[in-house]
Amino acid sequence: MTFLYHADAERGMEWAALFAQRAPDIAFSFRPHETHPADVLYLGVWHPPADIVTTYPNLQVLFSLGAGVDQIDLAALPSDLPVVRMIEPGICDGMAEYATLGVLALHRHLLSYVSQQRRGDWRGIRFGPAAELRVGIMGLGILARAVINRLRPFGYVLSGWSRSAHQIEGVHCHSGESGLPAFLARCNIVICLLPLTGETAGILNSTLFNMLPKGSALINCGRGEHLVQADLLAALETGQLSGAVLDVTDPEPLAANHPFWSHEKILLTPHIASMTQPDTAVDAVIANIRRHRSGTAMIGLVDRTRSY
Repeated sequence: MTFLYHADAERGMEWAALFAQRAPDIAFSFRPHETHPADVLYLGVWHPPADIVTTYPNLQVLFSLGAGVDQIDLAALPSDLPVVRMIEPGICDGMAEYATLGVLALHRHLLSYVSQQRRGDWRGIRFGPAAELRVGIMGLGILARAVINRLRPFGYVLSGWSRSAHQIEGVHCHSGESGLPAFLARCNIVICLLPLTGETAGILNSTLFNMLPKGSALINCGRGEHLVQADLLAALETGQLSGAVLDVTDPEPLAANHPFWSHEKILLTPHIASMTQPDTAVDAVIANIRRHRSGTAMIGLVDRTRSY
């Protein structure tokens, strides 16, 4: 029984040391070419290798080393092969920190001040109290709840939207296509934390932007494919949107001449909002392997009908 970490070798060395310390009963490898394929029962990947099932004939569980699984072609896998996405405190903490950074940057006009600094323009911009700023989160899963908990102490007016109904204390929750307009109407800043599915691809478009109050702002921590780039540029040009914080793009990285790089109303970061932390991720994987071996439900098991 071997868990094969099929990703970055440098991180693999960290994982190997942690596995040896915390689960010496579970064979671990981060060198695919030195591992007998028939021994691999558990496989951890960022981007899965081709022909997983043929290569690893005894594979029992496929682990995504990130919070999402959109990089995995679920349709190409046997329907009875469990796919588990990463749910661990490091990812949640990182996302909560980044979303808070984005909200504060937009609330306190950081993008404008960066532009003013470059021009030598010393000029204050009026801002309102947090209690009057309405922040909405699209997607109400585990990452979103971590973001909500981190934003709550600032006093922002919080709302949320997802495909299915949720109830969260202190958050105005909306759901379904019919609930989207009312949700957007109460957002000065909207944060996208949606999973990427056929239904959510391109959801950040002109139709959605026009349902926001004029001068609202966007934070996209989901996937680059959620955003229609031309529509964002148009909304920033007209003032329908006042700014955007983007951690994800399509493709990654963008072409060198892409307008996002130099746009004064866009803060662009290279998909670093949240990173899997080996110290806590190893514990999550070990716990799920033990659950699988004991026949109990694994945490983060992907629902193929929803693609997350």
